Amino acid sequence: MKKIFESVDKTIFFVAGSITLLLAIVSIVFTEQVASVFSGIFNFFTNTLGFAYIGFALFVIVACLFVSFSKYGKIRLGGDDERPEYSNISWFSMIFAAGMGIGLVFWSVAEPMNHFMVPPFADPQTPQAAVESLQYTFLHWGVHPWALYAAVALPMAYFHFRKGLPLLVSSSFYPFLGDKALKGGFSKGIDTFTVILILIGVATSFGLGALQIQSGLEFVFHISGGTLLAVVIVIICTILFVISSTAGIDRGMKLLSNTNTVIVFAVMLFVLLVGPTLYIFNITLESIGDYIFKFIPMSFFTDANGTVAAHTGENWIGNWTVFYWAWWITWTPFVGSFIAKISKGRTIREFVLAILGVPTIMSCIWFGIMGGTGLNMELTNPGSVIQNGAVDTNSSVFQMLSNLPLSGVISVLVMLSLLVFFLTSADAGVQVVSTMSSRGKENSQKLIKVIWGVILGLLAIMFIVTGGLSAVQSLSFAFSFPFLIIICLMLAGFFKYLKKEEFDK
Repeated sequence: MKKIFESVDKTIFFVAGSITLLLAIVSIVFTEQVASVFSGIFNFFTNTLGFAYIGFALFVIVACLFVSFSKYGKIRLGGDDERPEYSNISWFSMIFAAGMGIGLVFWSVAEPMNHFMVPPFADPQTPQAAVESLQYTFLHWGVHPWALYAAVALPMAYFHFRKGLPLLVSSSFYPFLGDKALKGGFSKGIDTFTVILILIGVATSFGLGALQIQSGLEFVFHISGGTLLAVVIVIICTILFVISSTAGIDRGMKLLSNTNTVIVFAVMLFVLLVGPTLYIFNITLESIGDYIFKFIPMSFFTDANGTVAAHTGENWIGNWTVFYWAWWITWTPFVGSFIAKISKGRTIREFVLAILGVPTIMSCIWFGIMGGTGLNMELTNPGSVIQNGAVDTNSSVFQMLSNLPLSGVISVLVMLSLLVFFLTSADAGVQVVSTMSSRGKENSQKLIKVIWGVILGLLAIMFIVTGGLSAVQSLSFAFSFPFLIIICLMLAGFFKYLKKEEFDK
């Protein structure tokens, strides 16, 4: 045991684990109070500093595109003769599976339906509201989140593969702190905070994913298990993703991601063929056109005069757009670190354009098919998906599928996709926290992966059993603004060091 922990940064491992456990216990014991306090903090950020989230998300897109098309775009993440470790298909599959995860299925029908009922500009539940609902869904799941991921992944990959520094968030501070960024208390503090944010964010996602799989089983097979069923789902998934993470990326994550890509394409093709095919093509194309044409206005829009708030009766921008930017920021340490880990040998240009482009196209097609089908059902037969004037987020995708031929078969495929997304996100999370708690070494001890995997599973179970998911989610959101500042500093250090590439040649 002592030999195993020799490779572990005990400060990060024990401090991050202890603080995360303490926060989890406090959130469980004082669920309402924690939810109230941290929701208040997050509401302050969204209401007072919402412009900062909106401006920052746009800034990272510009920064990523700038470095991609500049002379630095030719630089490889590694030696000049380095080549990628993974094929393009496997690379894309792993990035997409880690970056979107369960949420892609979770919100595939639910988000378009919510915007259809309460659109920011159009009249509710009209054809124009249908187009607008997809347009804003594309905004929330398109270029912006992937630019945020790239803003963390690129500096980490550059300093690790190009400059030989540990695969840690703190390595991006090397241009400012020198060796202190590798050994000092500041760097340990940054990496400890990062691990805590990853653990809380991923565990929350596990809990939400388990609840949706539970809803699917109850909706399709009429299995009534309640909380116990959700706990059993978490236990089974924990065993599976721990096995996957200890098997390594090649035999675990890559295989799962490639499998899930096939499942996702099969689901999309089935729904496209048996659903309202012509309508899907039309509304997807029209909504993508609106998304592209209105990309800049939507990206800058803060609802300064309250017109959308007055139209919708709520802080729509804060509840949706700012909420999403904060949510994606809380996922950047985990997804960004994983993307960096698997991107050795890519050029900066290839890295940025692929990460911003390919997943965005995939997301638009996915939401166009799944969401478009649900929208058509509501326009032609109101009540097909929206039940009693409300959208059930957990079961809306299954509600939509129940109106199609062979609904049982395709629903099983969707649940299988949910399961694999669950496993890939968990696997990637374990890979990242294991690396960060092992001094940035890519090949961490298997036992360390098992320990972190069990911790994630236990956290998810605790949150589900006690009903503490909302409190922990509020806690995670409150941490988003501090990490926004960290990303700014990471990019500043990255651009500062890039200039030295001119002198190296």
